[in-house]
Amino acid sequence: MALKSFIEAHPDSHFPIQNLPYGVFKPEPQSPARPGVAIGDYVLDLSEIAKAGLFTGPLLKDSDCFLQPVLNKFLAMGRPAWKEARATLQKLLSSSELTLRDNANLRLKALVPMNKVEMVLPMVIGDYTDFFASMHHAKNCGTIFRGPQNPISPNWFHLPIAYHGRASSIVISGTDIIRPRGQGRPSGDSPPYFGPSQKLDFELEMAAIVGPGNELGKPINVNEAADHIFGLVLMNDWSARDIQAWEYVPLGPFLGKSFGTTVSPWIVTLDALEPFAIDAPEQNPKPLPYLAEKISQNYDISLEVQIKPAGQKDSYVVTRSNFKYLYWTLTQQLAHHTINGCNLRPGDLFGTGTISGPEQDSFGCLLELTWNGQNPVSLNGTTRKFLEDGDEVIFAGCCKGDGYNVGFGTCTGKILPSP
Repeated sequence: MALKSFIEAHPDSHFPIQNLPYGVFKPEPQSPARPGVAIGDYVLDLSEIAKAGLFTGPLLKDSDCFLQPVLNKFLAMGRPAWKEARATLQKLLSSSELTLRDNANLRLKALVPMNKVEMVLPMVIGDYTDFFASMHHAKNCGTIFRGPQNPISPNWFHLPIAYHGRASSIVISGTDIIRPRGQGRPSGDSPPYFGPSQKLDFELEMAAIVGPGNELGKPINVNEAADHIFGLVLMNDWSARDIQAWEYVPLGPFLGKSFGTTVSPWIVTLDALEPFAIDAPEQNPKPLPYLAEKISQNYDISLEVQIKPAGQKDSYVVTRSNFKYLYWTLTQQLAHHTINGCNLRPGDLFGTGTISGPEQDSFGCLLELTWNGQNPVSLNGTTRKFLEDGDEVIFAGCCKGDGYNVGFGTCTGKILPSP
């Protein structure tokens, strides 16, 4: 029998009782931030549940992790605590459980309408790494910049490529992004261009949130890596392609990426995603032993990008992709990240890189969709080679279950003019 909650959730809702994603919110602008889970059109205030003494399991009953303004302490407790919390919350919210359902006073305090709250970054992000894990994206970018003969570097098929990003410029969904300024490639004998980026782009990504992490010098085994991943968010790694193209040789991305990265507010746990696990693509050549997994899996997460052009009321779909297209799995990414002894910490973030599929309508950025501006995309009478001031980009992600969804909500941002 399907699990049901006494909180009604629309059939199309991203947040039924089978999901229960975690976030951090403020019920009033002046209120302190506190952890919550999404259920239907409400946020369940976990600080109120904790103060009512309803976390009675051995790992959480004496913990103050849900009385913190961020989730880092809970993340550090690891998978046994996460499973205990999930079991407790699913029981409390189930239609047959009286404890919360029939306590009008507690319900009033603990269940806050989602449209009334302010969502904030759910954890302190000490470090942020961005991978390059989609073969289709790697092939398209290589073809655009180096030609079709050998678009993907030979090392790409042996290790998950990544760069270290800028944690300080990660922002929550709904935050405006100011068009960056920087240098672009010179034309002929002229000096480099300097000014507002003329090739501003989105990148359709997802990102994993690190749980317990590891000690310096002690790598995480690839077959144990899932225990160190709390869950996933949607991520838009905004990119200034002209700045990036001029600066990336020889050390890789810098100012073309560090001006803003947007994440969705709700973290969907791996436990909620488990029913949607599917086999990852076959890897050829076979990975080295430290990257060889007993079970190699991705998740069937449908992803969509819409652009709402400046001055228009409606938004238009430009991309439909899927998390399943990733070549390197999350667990391989994490294991490779630590193989040299690098220590990850609770709340660290690592992105997948742009998630592109095999067809043009599944390409995950405008660089690919327009083939570096050569083929503009049509948006109901207007066109775009790259993003213009006032454009809003909207990501959505959802797993379609048997009678329910497990979704991520949306990840949005609007482009403001360069000062």
